[in-house]
Amino acid sequence: MGLLNTLFTVFLFVAFIGIVIWAYSGKRKADFDEAARLPFSGDNTHPEGEGEQNKDNGARR
Repeated sequence: MGLLNTLFTVFLFVAFIGIVIWAYSGKRKADFDEAARLPFSGDNTHPEGEGEQNKDNGARR
């Protein structure tokens, strides 16, 4: 049972290191830059019932 726990821990550590390398690789930079610009994309539409336009309707919901 101890060997199984050790192997599982080593597997999770290797998977974690793999994910960190994948996330910080240069290939992902363009995707992360695009995601970082999403809040500034100019899309100011809000779903029904949310946002500044409907702030005064809160008591009528």
